[in-house]
Amino acid sequence: MSSLLTDSDVTGEVKIIWLEDIETLEYVRQAVHGSPYRVGKPPFDGLGRLVGYAELSRTVTRDPETSLFRRRVFYLVPHDRDSAPNGDYRTGSPGEAVDPRTVGARRAGEKTERSQRRAIAPAPAGA
Repeated sequence: MSSLLTDSDVTGEVKIIWLEDIETLEYVRQAVHGSPYRVGKPPFDGLGRLVGYAELSRTVTRDPETSLFRRRVFYLVPHDRDSAPNGDYRTGSPGEAVDPRTVGARRAGEKTERSQRRAIAPAPAGA
């Protein structure tokens, strides 16, 4: 089960800010986006809604190619499980999705049984 990012991708983080209650979200998508600032709500013009973001240490430097800070954002799109519980992701989750309860500053997050919403196999006959 992949979440695409690893802890080594998020070493400069000092804080995760959630804009929504993560206890109601079984998964969130995570990605690294360019931002002109280390802290505060980053610009987000993604396809969905921003549900959280990382704030960076003062020691983090700008990407030399873009002059932007590389910050992690957490988001959902309209066809994700929270908005379409019987849609494409009624079980499983996108590759970049993680259980938000496993996310922390400098911790990329993981897929869990909760984020994958695994179907429970029926008990064998006679059990």
